[in-house]
Amino acid sequence: MIVGNLISYILKGIIPIIIVLVVLYGVIRKVKVYECFVEGSKDGISICLRIFPYLLAMIIAVNVFRASGALDFFIRLVKPVVKFIGLPPEVVPLVLIKPLSGSGALGVFTDIIKQYGPDSYIGRVASIIMGSTETIFYTLTIYFGAVKIKNIRHTLVAAILADITAVIMAVNLAKFFF
Repeated sequence: MIVGNLISYILKGIIPIIIVLVVLYGVIRKVKVYECFVEGSKDGISICLRIFPYLLAMIIAVNVFRASGALDFFIRLVKPVVKFIGLPPEVVPLVLIKPLSGSGALGVFTDIIKQYGPDSYIGRVASIIMGSTETIFYTLTIYFGAVKIKNIRHTLVAAILADITAVIMAVNLAKFFF
């Protein structure tokens, strides 16, 4: 009981403990911790200002894609293929939105869980996909745009292949473990 309480207190205080350890390390190394913190905050604000236009453009693009009906058309188009690989057609909107927008994917995921339940096969596949895929285009747009990289080279291909692998593994893991 005492050990359980001690672990509980440590877990609740882990962030303050880490902060204190970082500050102590800085003091020991004779680093001006407060000044470094302020400089980092200034950099953070400038990064936010540089990222904002890319973020706004991405949000608008995702909303236009959904509102135009292009998403629904694409889902109807790929239904035979996804049924062949075992992916429930109900999860296709999540697979398509997740590379574009994390918040959009969260909305689609919430709808799937409300409609089919978290313990259904569809809910489990959707949960695994949410946890194992990335917001590829959002991440590339924001981070590459912030540092002014125009040529993304092989990053996009590698990221899409990783997402496809994650979707295939989600189907297989949901079948195997559940």
